[in-house]
Amino acid sequence: MATTAAVRPQEADIPEAVVVRFAGDSGDGMQLTGGQFTLSTALAGNDLATFPDFPAEIRAPQGTLFGVSAFQINFGSRRINTAGDAPDVLVAMNPAALKVNLAALKPGGLIIADTGAFTKRNLDKAGYDTNPLEDDSLAQWDVLAFDISERTIEAVKPFGLGNKDALRSKNMWTLGLALWMFDRPREPIHDWLKQKFAKKPDIADANIAALDAGHAYGETAELSGPVKQLTMPPVESEPGLYRTITGAEAVSLGLVAGAQLAELPMFFGGYPITPASAILHHLARLKEYGVTTFQAEDEIAAICAAIGASYAGSLGVTSSSGPGIALKGEAMGLAIMTELPLVIVNSQRGGPSTGLPTKTEQSDLYQAVYGRNGDAPLPVVAARSPSDAFECAIEACRIATQYMTPVMLLTDGYIANAAEPWKVPDPASYEPFPAQFLQEKNGEELLPYKRDAKGARPWIKPGTPGLMHRIGGIEKAADTGHIDYSPDNHQAMTDARKDKVLGVDVPDQEVALGDSSGKLAVVGWGSTFGPIHQAVGRARRKGLDVSHIHVRHIWPLPGNLGELLRGFDHVLVPEMNTGQFKTVLRDQYLVDAQPLTKTSGQPFQIAELEEAIGKYFDGVPGNEGGEVAVNEQQLPSPEGGAK
Repeated sequence: MATTAAVRPQEADIPEAVVVRFAGDSGDGMQLTGGQFTLSTALAGNDLATFPDFPAEIRAPQGTLFGVSAFQINFGSRRINTAGDAPDVLVAMNPAALKVNLAALKPGGLIIADTGAFTKRNLDKAGYDTNPLEDDSLAQWDVLAFDISERTIEAVKPFGLGNKDALRSKNMWTLGLALWMFDRPREPIHDWLKQKFAKKPDIADANIAALDAGHAYGETAELSGPVKQLTMPPVESEPGLYRTITGAEAVSLGLVAGAQLAELPMFFGGYPITPASAILHHLARLKEYGVTTFQAEDEIAAICAAIGASYAGSLGVTSSSGPGIALKGEAMGLAIMTELPLVIVNSQRGGPSTGLPTKTEQSDLYQAVYGRNGDAPLPVVAARSPSDAFECAIEACRIATQYMTPVMLLTDGYIANAAEPWKVPDPASYEPFPAQFLQEKNGEELLPYKRDAKGARPWIKPGTPGLMHRIGGIEKAADTGHIDYSPDNHQAMTDARKDKVLGVDVPDQEVALGDSSGKLAVVGWGSTFGPIHQAVGRARRKGLDVSHIHVRHIWPLPGNLGELLRGFDHVLVPEMNTGQFKTVLRDQYLVDAQPLTKTSGQPFQIAELEEAIGKYFDGVPGNEGGEVAVNEQQLPSPEGGAK
């Protein structure tokens, strides 16, 4: 586990992992700084996971607490599954960044602060009565405080920039110091800056000068105490081509791969919404792969255009977050009624309504499984990490085209924005699933709703000679597709649509870590994979009988999941909502699944899950049968009652 010793000279051992958080005003370029540090870390061969944390405001007042933007990266010479619990190093570009993030820093951790930003005005905005860099309130941490602003201005002075423009480069100065601290090469950042500012070479040169000045400061200032250069050895990895990838990028590439495997052109209809917008941005750059992107005037137009594209013989795809998915609800029912393939990507964020636009949550599971008028079932697949989103996007495309149904792919704000190394797969390793179109009548008359062995109706391209047919949202007669809302027909068609979805070929559920039966199963889905896996691993090393089960296919559920869960004495379900998947498991299998919930907009920490697991084995003396709030969560007791 990472410790502050990562940058302390008195410790000879090199840690296996280090957590660094860059924090500053939303205009300080913290996401850019973190992204470029991520690039250099990946090139150094370390495994990594990141967590960008944005303010919700478009541009909050400078220096305020609610305008703080942060980027956390956990990197090391071992496998990394999460962005880390608590930072070892906090880079605070102003007082607000320090105040918002200080509580997360490990005791004894390192603070790097820009004294040039700790003015009385900024201290007042952050709610400080005195300067924390001078009043000994930071005594439990190591502090390296110096005037980054002044040194940045000095570094870019040869380029004739005014102070305001010069200070825009202080994130590069800070990045240069971080590159020195962890022995990272500067050349890739040089190349990136030259490419980014190709039309403004003076700006590129100024940023390069700031970057080099920060690096040189680390080399020449003879920093003492908490700061020493650390060389992190690369992680052992399988040979192959690797790249860093975010969840939004992985979804986009997976959708393109899925369309290619289905041998279909792809149409994407979308409308900008955080954090789903990036999928539209990425797909717009992939036109050479038969991808058409369309930014609609609203969410309803986006999905209806995608349904029209599917009717015409393309793979229709749309994307949004919870509020937009709500608007798309009626059109999803139309796709279910017409039985057309459609992939709907839901990048979940905090709710309800506009809720927490830039924070992560898993609170759309009910919406995905149940959230449409009428009995309108559709398959639901959930990605567990940025790289896993690639595989899940392909799976969503497969199910949609093979079963003629809409499919919802769940990611969330953490997965969409976070990055991790990804071994680029061999395209030849994927089994194609070419879509089939009806070319001639399938009876004496055309039967557009005649089902195959999987329960899927035929896909008919409009304009195919002799195959003119009726399609729409009013109930259709079995086989013929004529309008028929008689009681018996509606019963039969409702059952047929339900049975088709329940009959989707879902792989058996595997155990991610541990045994297939025992004392406790920790069951997760989505982006909780990393912290659950780490927590269960630590618990097992302590000798605790606990296993990790992570579910990709949310609906229909794997056929063996019920039997698997019944092999454990207790089932704990951590999720970033108020217990939605727990309810689904209780409903489907009558198991006494207990919730562990969190709705703070932040991912689970490993320590939170370790504590919850420990309570199953240690008990909570004096609290049997009651409830006690711990870290916004309900911690289950061994007896099964919520604690």
